[in-house]
Amino acid sequence: MPDAVEVEAPVILSDVPGSFPRSVLAERHPALIKKVRDAFPYGPRQHRALDALLAQATKGVVEPPEPEAHDRDLWEEWGREYVGLSWFDVPFLWAESYFYRRLLTAVGYFGTGPWQGIDPFRPFKQAELHTAEADEELAALDRLAPRPLGEQRQALLLGSLWGNRADLGFAVGGGAAGAADSRLVADDSELLWSLLPEGGAATLCLVADNAGRELLPDLILIDHLLRHRRAERVLLHVKPYPYYVSDAMTADVIDCLRRLRGARGVAAEVGERLWAAMGSGRLTVRGHAFSCAPLPYAQMPDDLRQEFADADVTVMKGDLNYRRLVGDRLWPATTPFEERTAYFPGAVAALRTLKSDVIVGLDERTEADLDAAHGQRWRTSGTHALIQARR
Repeated sequence: MPDAVEVEAPVILSDVPGSFPRSVLAERHPALIKKVRDAFPYGPRQHRALDALLAQATKGVVEPPEPEAHDRDLWEEWGREYVGLSWFDVPFLWAESYFYRRLLTAVGYFGTGPWQGIDPFRPFKQAELHTAEADEELAALDRLAPRPLGEQRQALLLGSLWGNRADLGFAVGGGAAGAADSRLVADDSELLWSLLPEGGAATLCLVADNAGRELLPDLILIDHLLRHRRAERVLLHVKPYPYYVSDAMTADVIDCLRRLRGARGVAAEVGERLWAAMGSGRLTVRGHAFSCAPLPYAQMPDDLRQEFADADVTVMKGDLNYRRLVGDRLWPATTPFEERTAYFPGAVAALRTLKSDVIVGLDERTEADLDAAHGQRWRTSGTHALIQARR
């Protein structure tokens, strides 16, 4: 159950015409169904299931999970009070999560047939890794290498942060991710670095967000931390199955490592070091089931809580992880980040490009200036970002 503080802010729904959440359900999800349908030679069964999902999610009501579903009990528990309601009238976080769960079922991902385990988003992730932009980003490592160590460190941190603009789900919605007014609305990078002192033998949990061109700079940052003893061990949390279009799985980590190893110069060296780090256990990939739950991290299970507690710091990447970290509600923007993460069992930081309405930890002047310059669009356009942390 939500605590007393949490219920003071309204849960974000998708029922307001013209709102960002409504556009996701009414526009982005139908576009994604078409994109997935066109990316694979699915048969009539998958086509019918995708058509049914499109009709249900845009004009129908929430239906219970399939009787034969392997995770039926979990989704019945999580969505008991939402069955029979319009998708637009249930919490936005839940509706998005359930949409992806139903999409995987529609294409046979969880079934026993020939489409079992076939990632419907893999073509989009693969395309991200083999672009001129990706080539340029990797080549830039050669130019960064001679710079002072502190400058390298900060550049790689910002590369990991702004890499979130490569989110494929955002691209489906046509977001202006490359706008010239991109900037940080909060910057706790000094505090974050203090949590990872050089030679401190820290354990870092990095909870990844997207694959492709976002995961590449994440891995490059991890290599820097390991190489320069800002971290002795890194646990990289990814999704156990496809989620939110471009979310990273273990297969995507391997694809990125192969991309790095196949590059030239510094990028190839990074790839070799990371490959070896996985072999030695300094870099470990995790795929906890809770990563795909439609729940805030305040409700994480005990084993995950213990893993975060054992780390010196946990870094949450991306918008979805931020929403789950602070709670997907319309908090006043000046609500302290420390207050919303007080439940978290250790030091925690967020690296996030802003792509949804949720935000905390701003001062009044910053919020007022952003509203005056951009209206409310700065919250969702991907043109602004933040680095927030607490001990």
